Amino acid sequence: MAEAHPVGFQWVMEAKRRGAKIIHIDPRFTRTSALAHTFVPIRVGTDIVFLGAIINYVLQNELDFREYVLAYTNAASIISEDYLDTEDLDGLFSGFDPETRTYDTTTWQYAGAEGAGQDEDEVAEDRATASGLQHESHGMPVPEEPERDETLRHPRTVYQVLKRHFSRYTPELVAETCGISPEQFHEVAEAWVAASGRERTTALVYSVGWTQHSVGAQYIRTGSILQLLLGNMGRPGGGIMALRGHASIQGSTDIPTLFNLLPGYLEMPNASSHPDYASWVESMSMPGAKGYWGNASAYAASLLKAYWGEHATAENDFAYNYMPRITGDHGTYRTVLDMIEGKVKGYFLLGQNPAVGSAHGRAQRLGMANLDWLVVRDLYEIESASFWKDSPEIETGEIVTEECPTEVFLLPAASHVEKEGTFTQTQRMLQWREKAVEPTGDCRSELWFFYHLGRIMRERLAEENLERDRPLLDLAWDYPVHGEHDEPSAEAVLKEINGYEVATGRPLSSFTELRGDGTTVGGCWIYTGVFADGVNQAARRKPGRDQDWVALEWGWVWPANRRILYNRASADPEGRPWSERKAYVWWDEEKGEWTGHDIPDFERTKPPTYRHEAGATGVEAIDGTDAFIMQGDGRGALFVPSGLVDGPLPTHYEPVESPFRNSLYGQQANPTRIEYREPINPMNPSPPGGGSEIFPFVFTTSRLTEHHTAGGMSRTLAYLAELQPEMFVEVSPVLAEERGLEHLGWCHVVTARAAVEGRVVVTDRLRPLRVAGRTVHQVWLPYHWGSRGLVTGDAANDLFGISLDPNVLIQETKAGTCDVLPGRRPRGPALLEMLEGYRARAGTDVERPIVTADPRAVVRSDVSEDTPAGPAEGSP
Repeated sequence: MAEAHPVGFQWVMEAKRRGAKIIHIDPRFTRTSALAHTFVPIRVGTDIVFLGAIINYVLQNELDFREYVLAYTNAASIISEDYLDTEDLDGLFSGFDPETRTYDTTTWQYAGAEGAGQDEDEVAEDRATASGLQHESHGMPVPEEPERDETLRHPRTVYQVLKRHFSRYTPELVAETCGISPEQFHEVAEAWVAASGRERTTALVYSVGWTQHSVGAQYIRTGSILQLLLGNMGRPGGGIMALRGHASIQGSTDIPTLFNLLPGYLEMPNASSHPDYASWVESMSMPGAKGYWGNASAYAASLLKAYWGEHATAENDFAYNYMPRITGDHGTYRTVLDMIEGKVKGYFLLGQNPAVGSAHGRAQRLGMANLDWLVVRDLYEIESASFWKDSPEIETGEIVTEECPTEVFLLPAASHVEKEGTFTQTQRMLQWREKAVEPTGDCRSELWFFYHLGRIMRERLAEENLERDRPLLDLAWDYPVHGEHDEPSAEAVLKEINGYEVATGRPLSSFTELRGDGTTVGGCWIYTGVFADGVNQAARRKPGRDQDWVALEWGWVWPANRRILYNRASADPEGRPWSERKAYVWWDEEKGEWTGHDIPDFERTKPPTYRHEAGATGVEAIDGTDAFIMQGDGRGALFVPSGLVDGPLPTHYEPVESPFRNSLYGQQANPTRIEYREPINPMNPSPPGGGSEIFPFVFTTSRLTEHHTAGGMSRTLAYLAELQPEMFVEVSPVLAEERGLEHLGWCHVVTARAAVEGRVVVTDRLRPLRVAGRTVHQVWLPYHWGSRGLVTGDAANDLFGISLDPNVLIQETKAGTCDVLPGRRPRGPALLEMLEGYRARAGTDVERPIVTADPRAVVRSDVSEDTPAGPAEGSP
């Protein structure tokens, strides 16, 4: 956090000054480590073992915040008697289909609600379309009140299932798998517990790299389980904070820029699942479940009204038939591979530099070299705009400039100080940025570009007036413009996103005012209120000295300006603060409403004593003690019956590329992961097969304070280039001696995809770890360099292959295996020859099974009636 988010880290330092203990867990000693009380080095890819062992420590010693756990989690809910765990099935859960590598989730459901599960075909569709993302806010589709045992003694309660699942996650396993000593483990576990409970809370902060694993979503699930057990969710000083890589990454998923989501986390319609408006809304509203997704029709209709205005009516299902449909995996990596195969003709890149910043840079560049046209909007000529003349593939002869068919349009973009609008940063806060200076020359904002591109397209299509063009021609595409270049009003766009009454134009103040009958417009339901009363709430900058410590008048936070999500959990079931020290929101009996320092994340006048009537659904079904109001059962999920493709509980799997056998299960890596088994995407071998010794070291990447992501904004600036002038590779003194590497000399790092060179930095920041009875060396590289700018160098992301988390389709780019050699890498055709030699020795072309659990476990996991009696195909 100090390295990549130094401005935010000042508040960690303020907490430290007041007595907080700071613990940093990372493969590499960084600026954060230097300022922490305790630094814990860890082998990349083993975080679930470490956190799972803390969960086990909490459960075995009954150190959980029991009153909180009973009231606000699903610990007492009883799971189906047919459920089998990874402990029973050698690393698989019940319902596994080895043919599709997906799960039938029927057995994961609450007892009596097995019908809510999905079969393997539905889960396969969820995996292809990254439907797990929808559950960021949708919660679990739990259709009825589950059976519960408040004593937690029933063997199938979530609490007991959790205890059994994590029982083998011990300090000894942590030492064997993570390389962390039992003494350090106990220091962290004891500190976490001591700083949690009624009087204290602990915050878990993770960076974007935590997600970039083939089990990335489950990393975060493990942290969530621990924070729920200790009562740290929904309370001040607690929770989980994700540090984003940009100023508005949160905004880019809220609005969003993802292929499978619509604004406010509404589902993108699927061609096979959502043939009409009713089926689309029903899939979001989760009939029978409690929670605010019961109002999905209001969010959906208001969004379509924002898109098509007067052309969206109740009679035509609000122009639902105009909506595009997804048919499967349309993610960035599938798209790049489709480019290589000639299936994609054109590509827009805005603020993206995949030639450097995405996994498998060679595939990215070869894909772009096979397009008809490419539009790049950026501040500088980045590598993704110049690949056709200066990429590594020019040297190797894989791209020939004169023969490259791609016509590149490089358009100058305005920087953040040259345009107005909002950023939505990591704590969901919208902050309005004023334009500081006018953009120079032909530089334009994204808002200008897309508005005028849409205007020109509509004008040209209007000449023919074809029925097929109605979705474009009928768009509500009229925004006031100003200035010499007809810049659209960003405030007008924000008002549309906020929502308003169709009849009067009155801006809405809350998402509860949205309606499903076409009388309201709302471009993003979770942002409703940011323009309440016609005032740009995101532009508020009231000084801290003029308001209290929650600072409700600094910017605006979704939803409804609530600064902590699910803050009903900061009070006990009766509505009283758990302690005066941690008082945040509470029930005022005299006034008959929830009050406190923050805006309550709960119906303001619903008392703690409220209990819903039988048959109630949606908001009416939320009891006065259901703190987690977006979840299908109103509770925080220790166990997830629905919503995750790879299991209801986090499970340790090794990274796709690992030099070690899974120390817990026969199943080596995530069996449901997405792999693109294509010649351009060879993966380094891992146990149990041979060849892993060819790539004996572990490597990882991260960022430097002095550079920004792919380097386009920093390698072009003289001061920053001087501070970090050259690509480098960090190794430990032991590895340097073993491989003959000299400090500040040259070395190159090799994988099956690429070889990347850099200056050697021999440093104690990387420590050899003792894992599975032997020493493992970890190598670290920054990922900021490329062929353009004042300082140039090889791109670290060239080293990674493409293997994805099955829930959200994010790439595994924080854990891989490699070799390290002294000297500079070969150039031109000699580089290809060297890589081919490595691939031949490692046997990367051998078809390796993904399902490696015991064949009998695979058979037992299958819940279908016609399960074959013999070993599953693909198992060893």
